[in-house]
Amino acid sequence: VLHVLIMSYLGISKGGVRHVQNHGEKQDRKWRVMSYFAHPGVAPISLLIAVIGLGLGLYYKQGLKVGDLDQGAPELRADSRYNKDNAYIIDNYSTSADVLVVMVKTEEEQCTQYNVLRAMDNLQWELQNTPGVQSSASLADVSKIVTKALNEGNWKWYEISRNQTIINASIREAPAGLINTNCDLTPVLVFLEDHKAETLETVTERVEEFASNNNNDEYTFMLAAGNAGVEAATNDVISSAKNMMLIFVYGVVASLCLLTFRSVRAVLCILIPLGLTSILAEAIMAVSGIGIKVATLPVIALGVGIGVDYGIYIYSKLEKFLLEGKTLQEAYFETLRSTGKAVIFTGVTLGIGVVTWIFSPIKFQADMGLLLFFMFIWNMVGSIWLLPALARFLLRPDRMVAKARANK
Repeated sequence: VLHVLIMSYLGISKGGVRHVQNHGEKQDRKWRVMSYFAHPGVAPISLLIAVIGLGLGLYYKQGLKVGDLDQGAPELRADSRYNKDNAYIIDNYSTSADVLVVMVKTEEEQCTQYNVLRAMDNLQWELQNTPGVQSSASLADVSKIVTKALNEGNWKWYEISRNQTIINASIREAPAGLINTNCDLTPVLVFLEDHKAETLETVTERVEEFASNNNNDEYTFMLAAGNAGVEAATNDVISSAKNMMLIFVYGVVASLCLLTFRSVRAVLCILIPLGLTSILAEAIMAVSGIGIKVATLPVIALGVGIGVDYGIYIYSKLEKFLLEGKTLQEAYFETLRSTGKAVIFTGVTLGIGVVTWIFSPIKFQADMGLLLFFMFIWNMVGSIWLLPALARFLLRPDRMVAKARANK
């Protein structure tokens, strides 16, 4: 609406009119060459290339992981000040910024019982022998340290006493963060070397295995708190919701295209290039070391939402010219003349606009620039190159042309 209002006042300059008139024949030659994407001899080759691309995409996307794949803050580059400082802390101290908390639930006033502390100590032993775990801390550690200190620092006393009176004395000055007021919820702090997807998966699996083998009526081990624990839970949700999100996105797009064109074949012509783009985008994420997380998951849906526009523009014009009785190649030539320029210009403009992000000092922005550039450009290429090849086999253009000519 706004464009129409602006044009009614400003119009088109004489220079713009001359540009269109002077370049008309030259552009027609370019469109004529590109119209061969719909040629009976070229279309099978295009589909073969698409199938090969699909196979490569499915192969490489197997390495796609859910979660962060780098140490420190994944939004920043490895040589950033924060990530350098974080690496120094991990290398020189027994604690880190990535903390996973396992909660031990008991009855009220029972969290300091010997059996509970012994179970916590056993869990810590399991975790400290798990790859990716740097150290751990709990009420059991406090009890052992104080018990040793009360016995002249003799390491033979570095143990959880079976005498409840000694246990009570050893934890009397325990830090408030290791015991709650009701003494029914006690944390086990697990300091991780990083919060990579593989590390979180390994540690949470070990905790879940230990919990399933040891939980009883006296105590229960539960995942999880801490920043690493929250991220592990987030990764679980994303892993289960990722495919469902894509199903909903494609389902909505397919339903609206079907409602508009009233043809399943038309829907396939529009959606197959989008599906190929999504698979190749996930393969690029796997190869480039970009994990699927809350920040990156919407990008795949964004590519589908923007990419479907190109297919709709191309198909709507192509169908119009086919129904006028033109052959598929001629109809596609007319489509390129009327709509192809706008589609190519839009795709290239969007792609160039985001590809400049790869020079950003923020690694996340650079990764998204690469991914969005590929999706914008490849969706445009799919609509220009692959859609007419699909139309050659799915739309049965000869029948459409014959029917249109018969109606005339």
